[in-house]
Amino acid sequence: MRLNYLTRIISHILAILFFLTGPAHDALAGTAAVPSHQKASEWFVAGQKTIQQNMAHARVRGQAKNIILFIGDGMGVSTVTAARIYQGQLHGMKGEGNILSWEKFANVALSKTYDTNQQVTDSAGAATAFMTGVKSKAGVISVDSSVTLRDCASAKGHHLESFLELAEQQGRATGIISTARLTHATPATAYAHVPERDWENDAEIPAAEKAAGCKDIAVQFLDFPYGNGIEVAFAGGRRNFLPKSVRGPEGKKGRREDGRNLIAEWQQKHPEGQYVWNEKGFDKIDPAKKGPILGLFNPSHMQFEADRAEDKGGEPSLSDMTAKAIKILQKKSKKGYFLYVEGGRIDHAHHMGNAYRALSDTDALAQAVQRAVDMTNPEDTLIIVTADHSHTFVMGGYPTRGNPILGKMVKNNRRGEPEDHFDLADDGKPYTTLGYYSGPGAEVDHVRRDLSTVDTTTKDFRQQALIPLHYETHAGEDVAIYARGPSAWLMRGVVEENYIFHLMFHAAGMDAGSAKGDDKR
Repeated sequence: MRLNYLTRIISHILAILFFLTGPAHDALAGTAAVPSHQKASEWFVAGQKTIQQNMAHARVRGQAKNIILFIGDGMGVSTVTAARIYQGQLHGMKGEGNILSWEKFANVALSKTYDTNQQVTDSAGAATAFMTGVKSKAGVISVDSSVTLRDCASAKGHHLESFLELAEQQGRATGIISTARLTHATPATAYAHVPERDWENDAEIPAAEKAAGCKDIAVQFLDFPYGNGIEVAFAGGRRNFLPKSVRGPEGKKGRREDGRNLIAEWQQKHPEGQYVWNEKGFDKIDPAKKGPILGLFNPSHMQFEADRAEDKGGEPSLSDMTAKAIKILQKKSKKGYFLYVEGGRIDHAHHMGNAYRALSDTDALAQAVQRAVDMTNPEDTLIIVTADHSHTFVMGGYPTRGNPILGKMVKNNRRGEPEDHFDLADDGKPYTTLGYYSGPGAEVDHVRRDLSTVDTTTKDFRQQALIPLHYETHAGEDVAIYARGPSAWLMRGVVEENYIFHLMFHAAGMDAGSAKGDDKR
């Protein structure tokens, strides 16, 4: 037996020596004859640098103490590309070579976003998938696909626990941030369970469904049953927490018909908590103070980033809300935290056919992600950035390098140099780099508006579209997922949207083969 063992070892050693000295290895080891001017190219140098960086990148193993999930609502790949250029041009660059904060993450995958009943998802179905690990129907909030929309009875016994709820049960601190209403589809999937996404307040629920036991989404936030409750929530949507008889601080009445003031009830339930409604109050928040924190900064959605300075009460930026929430959550639990952040108004701007605001809000999300990166340790914090779905937003034509991303098309001439005039379509009119397949920018009679004297770079310009719709639609192509931190190396390939939950679940050590097992791989 011992002789056989030694024979095998000697055989392996000889095989290795043959490989190292043989002709096959010599052929593979030869240096490619790349011309010196080619090697000196900035593109060649940059490519070699990227190779070295990727080779040096180590998998972060072990369990994630903290997890931050960023959602760019409606932020498809075309939006990311255009926003990259937009941000770069804001800083005086041509733009194309710019890199958004999450594009520096080493781990990237594509997400298939369809629902169980639709090829093209809505935010409720999409967020249910990545928040619960189970795909369901469009329009429902964290209930499974067996339910019938708007049927309360069918949802009983079919609730799906969200990752935030599981994190609370595990003893982690939790937080939600959205520039949309707190009760809107994407944030609602973290704490509510309802067969209709529009049931944000009691006035929206039919009497028969109320009688069957359905609670509106705002009440479900107040009644959150797990752990110490949600430690921090910053968003819009104040109107869904106030009765119709009460005017909020910005003069708008509430929407509730049951007479309940849920903000007052929240304050009574959390006497040590802090409630704020404007930027001034936000700036005074004490992260070290006991009790949860609730900030509702607008009656409905928060302002677009391009309009935030004009808000009557004043609103904090997405970046500042993210930084404040991280500081708060770091102090709330020694077991770590889960923070759920949505740039919700990217989606709304696209629905309006308004690329300026969509790209501006994407830039705001990129700044928020950078703040999170700067404030956390990749050894113990998993950060994921993705979108719930895309939009019918396109970037096309053959614009010259550095052409304003919001501008009209300027092509290169036959010498490869920029022409001194806008390119004209077959109808004799100029056109923009960015546009939409559907939306309010389309002409019903299909006679396209002449943009010759129009400044297409202003924030109120609506890009032209093909199919005339009052509200531009979502798109069904895959969206990108970017990840860094513990278990982030498992984010690769083309995956189902609900896989995001399972990666977080694994990284947090919630599954049987927890991330601790990564050390053995």
